[in-house]
Amino acid sequence: MSEREAIIRVEHLTKHYGGSRGVEDLTFDVGPGEAFGFLGPNGAGKTTTIRLLLDFIRPTSGTARLFGMDPRAEGVEVHRRVGYLPGELALYERMTGQDYLRAFADLRGGGGVGRINELAERLDLDLSRKIHELSHGNKQKIGLVQAFMHGPELLILDEPTQGLDPLVQQTFYGMIQDEQRERGAAIFLSSHVMPEVERVCDRVAIIREGRLATVADIGELKAKVLRRIEFHFSEPVPGSSFERLPGVKDVSVHSNTVLLSVEGTVDRVIKEAARYRVASLETREPSLEEAFLAFYRTGADG
Repeated sequence: MSEREAIIRVEHLTKHYGGSRGVEDLTFDVGPGEAFGFLGPNGAGKTTTIRLLLDFIRPTSGTARLFGMDPRAEGVEVHRRVGYLPGELALYERMTGQDYLRAFADLRGGGGVGRINELAERLDLDLSRKIHELSHGNKQKIGLVQAFMHGPELLILDEPTQGLDPLVQQTFYGMIQDEQRERGAAIFLSSHVMPEVERVCDRVAIIREGRLATVADIGELKAKVLRRIEFHFSEPVPGSSFERLPGVKDVSVHSNTVLLSVEGTVDRVIKEAARYRVASLETREPSLEEAFLAFYRTGADG
């Protein structure tokens, strides 16, 4: 992907805090219309990376470009095209939600004022109340309206569903899909909620202690994780038939049942099983959470 095409391009991005680690040698890109997940536990470097992207802090070395622009030299234009929801949302507590969001629209030259009520209604948010009267979840809704209301080309969302109930989370996922489908927006979603990332994102980066463990399509990532298969045959089958297959591990035989784990493609396993009379089979697809844990433990791609 050329620099001109990339919405986000990060190359060898590094940030040190004195003797403390921030992030180290990050390189990745996000394409137009792509939903990109940025995964890691608290303290892994997710928020530091976002602050570097938006020029809230400066890198020790390396570069970050948004829309092909330097966020330091062209910050006003970059921020105009970005919708940002921080992980720690600070609001003007004495204002009403309506006043707060209109003030944000004014800062953008009026951009987004026409969508405030539409988004608030979609999120079931009462904008007439003072912000200090609102629950944590409703304050988070205000942050979402602020990030989405001007139709940004890039949404940078740091733990966006914290405090939201399951129904509102579903609404949020619909909002993401609409922004991609109707406006071609790119999404940079930083989260440690695996089902959320698996639902929304096309590719993910896993950050481990400030370094990237991997950047991969979700399907490719899950394919590298062991999946469990249980075959029920009409007659006893020797476990040795499966033990010799590449990628197969932990084969166990109980009467007419064979349980095994397989890494990667299951094609050879299915063909071997087809040599016998299969009564039924059960298989469990690995989740993104299992893939994340596997990569996070090893800290290596592959």
